[in-house]
Parts: sequence; structure tokens; C-alpha cells
Amino acid sequence: MDLVSVIIPYHKKRNTIRETLISVINQSYKNLEILVIYDDTNLNDFEFLKNIAGLDNRIKIIKNKTKLGAGFSRNIGIEKSIGKYIAFLDADDTWGFDKLESQILFMKQNNYKISHTSYYIVDKNKKIIGQRKAKDFLSINAILKSCDIGLSTVVLEKNVVTHNKIKFPNLVTKEDFVFWLMLLKKNYKFYAQDKYLTNWTDLEDSLSSSTIQKLKDGFKVYNQYMNFNIIKSLYYLICLSINYLKKK
Repeated sequence: MDLVSVIIPYHKKRNTIRETLISVINQSYKNLEILVIYDDTNLNDFEFLKNIAGLDNRIKIIKNKTKLGAGFSRNIGIEKSIGKYIAFLDADDTWGFDKLESQILFMKQNNYKISHTSYYIVDKNKKIIGQRKAKDFLSINAILKSCDIGLSTVVLEKNVVTHNKIKFPNLVTKEDFVFWLMLLKKNYKFYAQDKYLTNWTDLEDSLSSSTIQKLKDGFKVYNQYMNFNIIKSLYYLICLSINYLKKK
């Protein structure tokens, strides 16, 4: 059974991190290392997090010296990880108990390097308020107008990232979108497992829910990271926004 490194950035998620970690600890796939990247210079939650880590010796806490953001924290997790596979998870999302077992088997049976799954959208009370059906993304053009890859559903082979020196950028939101685009640029493909194995939490006060921030970062994705001109960047940003609104 290959080792899976689960990478969880943590910043002021005291109300959700315990449930998130329990959903990982209880996975039917047992060969895990769980890397929680503590991204806060304020240590108020650090002892709290250490106490939770005492629930399972597979949990390791890595403390950033300065606040780096979720993307850079994931980069540190990738650097420190020793697993063959990397699984991303946000500190307010949860997994079904067989998420990793099902997904790793899916990848091994099909010789896939990267996969993602369908997922439920839940509110802060864990009530299901929506869902996203996973689909294959086999080229960069397929994702430019609509990013339907849930970060907390993604599992990939670590060497895909390290061999190509791909890192999350310094963005408040959309850092995962850039990461997916860089992988697709290297001709890797995202294969979809149509099973609902993750609960993605829609928090109104979360960074990812800020519409203005999403628009700013969305423009940067196209203009700075894809090197599109202003007109082309605005075109794709409008397409991305329209497709997002259609899913609401």
C-alpha cells in the first residue's frame, strides 16, 4: 500500500479543523501521513491544534515562520512530504471514509497520474446545498472558461509536481486554478471519478467566497500566468464568471 501525503493548510479554522482531521484519520486507506501547515504568526490556535494532533501519530504540524497563504503553505507541504501520492484538503472540508481507497484504486487500475472526484457543497451546518459532477479535463482549453476541479478532491503522484517544478502561486484565491493550468500545460490530464467522496464547505466569510477577490485574481490568472493580453484576459474572465453564475 503506497503512502499518501495529505496536505492541509491551516489558518484560523478552529471551528472546522477537528472534523476535517477526523475524516482523514477515519479513512479506510490507512497508509497516510497528514501534514497540517500552520500558517499564522499568532500562536493562539497552535496548542489547540497540537492537542488535536495527539489523536493520531500520523498527524504532523509544520509551523510557518511568517504567514504565507494557502498556496505557499501547500508548496511547503509538498516539499516536506514523503508519499508517492499527494492529496489536497482544505481545513473546512471533509472526506467520505473510503475517499482515498476508492480514488487510489481508480488511479492504479487506469494508470492515471492525476484524478479528481465529484463533490457535495455543504453549508456551515453540513447541510447539502449543491453538488458538482466531475468531468475529465484532457487539455488546457477545456478548463480556461470553467474551473470545475474541487481542490479537496484532487489526488496526484508527487513526482508529477516535483519533476516539473510546479508550485502554487502567491494569490489569495485561484491559486489552485493556476496550479491545474500549469499541470495541463505539461500535458498531464485530470481524470474524473464520478463518485461523491468530498464535502466542500461554502462559508460566506471565507476567502474563496469573495467575488471581488475572485475577479481580481481571475484576471491575474489569464494576464500574468497565461500571458494573455488585456482583451483576451477580460474575455476569459467574463466566460469564467458567467459559467460560475450558471452553477449557482
